Amino acid sequence: MNDVDLASLVKTMSEAKLTLATAESCTAGLIASTLADQEGAAAVLDCAFVTYSPQAKYRCLGVEQRVLAENNLCSEAVARAMAKGAAELTPANLIIANTGVADDIAEPQIPAGTQCFAWLFKPQDRFDPLVIYTETIVFAGTREQIRQQSAHYALGRIEHWLRLAKQERQGVNPGV
Repeated sequence: MNDVDLASLVKTMSEAKLTLATAESCTAGLIASTLADQEGAAAVLDCAFVTYSPQAKYRCLGVEQRVLAENNLCSEAVARAMAKGAAELTPANLIIANTGVADDIAEPQIPAGTQCFAWLFKPQDRFDPLVIYTETIVFAGTREQIRQQSAHYALGRIEHWLRLAKQERQGVNPGV
């Protein structure tokens, strides 16, 4: 997953008039930082929320205590709630959220490398629906390798989900 063409991604995002905000837990800002390393990122990157602890997810992004209590922190439900919370705080029209475990210390019942993602596309006009996609992926490697793979995966899936969001908004149900 480290083969994301960031220059091409920035161009695609710019052409689609996408601006990105991230809501990151396990990656701790690495998604935004990876994109920011690319020339031209200033045109497509708005901000990054790093909410590592459950308390920060609640305090900074408004993730409801119920969502945190009913789901494991490493869950698509929490990633979705993080993305929705960030969407309320930024004008960015694409939010990527990530939560997961990079080792087996924090959540022993969840395999190390488990990462949950959400990609939220805000409506382009008031008649468009809010679109959110989620995925759970298990990466292998060291803690740092897992975090790097997660950041690249999150960015690498933007074009895929953007294509599906456009199709859904045009009334085409392409399936995932």
